[in-house]
Amino acid sequence: MASNPLNTQPPTMRPIPRIIFASRWLQLPLYLGLIVAQGVYVYHFMIEVWHLLSHVTEYDENKIMLVVLGLIDVVMISNLLIMVIVGGYETFVSRLGIDNHPDEPEWLDHVNAGVLKVKLSMALIGISSIHLLKTFIDAEQRSTHTIMWQVVIHLAFLLSALAMAWVDKMVSHGPGHHAKQESH
Repeated sequence: MASNPLNTQPPTMRPIPRIIFASRWLQLPLYLGLIVAQGVYVYHFMIEVWHLLSHVTEYDENKIMLVVLGLIDVVMISNLLIMVIVGGYETFVSRLGIDNHPDEPEWLDHVNAGVLKVKLSMALIGISSIHLLKTFIDAEQRSTHTIMWQVVIHLAFLLSALAMAWVDKMVSHGPGHHAKQESH
């Protein structure tokens, strides 16, 4: 029996697969909670900007730089939240339906679980870099032990990101993918 191409009804599913497939909607409260967390970061950011503006004449260059790096840190964490909220919802819950929208993020076209993990690990490296830079600027306030562990943790983030990117490449392209493409 041929299927009707005009029929847009999804195929019927047996009860257990339907329940399992519908369980993805349990993630919705998690994404909504991250949106609330995003609001908390916006509030924190605005307080920090106000604090910077109200004390600008009292701060030296290093203090201003530390506050600005803190603001950049908040923005990077906020970007990480957006990647998780938008990318995770699109990948694991349901399509957003924003195709051809002028504000559609370019990266959303090719997002999948592997790409999302690599993007998130890169964002974490950026956040870790900001924290490390703040530590180096304010090094006299930190112990050598603390600085060493922050560098070790940052290197662990770097190695983890490289490993995830390599695994994603191997899984998505396979070891013989490059050779196959060259033969065509």
